[in-house]
Amino acid sequence: MEPANAMENGRGTKGQSAMEYLITYGWAILIIAIALGVLFELGLFNPSSFVSTSCIFPADFSCIFSTLSTSGMLTINMQQSTSAPINITAIGCNSNDSLSHMIYFPNGIDVQIGSNVTITGNSTTTLQCWTGNTVFAGKPGALFRGYVIINYTDIQTGFPHTISGTVLEKVT
Repeated sequence: MEPANAMENGRGTKGQSAMEYLITYGWAILIIAIALGVLFELGLFNPSSFVSTSCIFPADFSCIFSTLSTSGMLTINMQQSTSAPINITAIGCNSNDSLSHMIYFPNGIDVQIGSNVTITGNSTTTLQCWTGNTVFAGKPGALFRGYVIINYTDIQTGFPHTISGTVLEKVT
């Protein structure tokens, strides 16, 4: 006696099993693709999201905080702990350790021993970070790696000094 249809002899069940297999794994692949897309949008695959910002000066100077805007404007709060009060005469921010693009303060900024000062520029200019001959401009989350150069005069001795600190800042 012959089976009435193909399902009874097992040929149709193989095709149905194959379709169920493909549909099940298709859904699993779709869910994984959606999860990876969400993680990518959250910035998990962006290395700069794991980098912490830093601002490091030589001995006797501390960087309390610093921020960098999308227009390249740097705001820095630093503390000095030298043996004498100082007068900051100029400051600059560059991707290379050069004295180009410095902002000069005509009367200087007096900083007493152990006190701190926030610098963004003066009334006519702003402290901007430069890469080569252009102002650094980055989207939020972009990284700037460079140097902050400070010219100052020891108020007690009158001797001029130049210090250079490194900055690794994320654009906010």
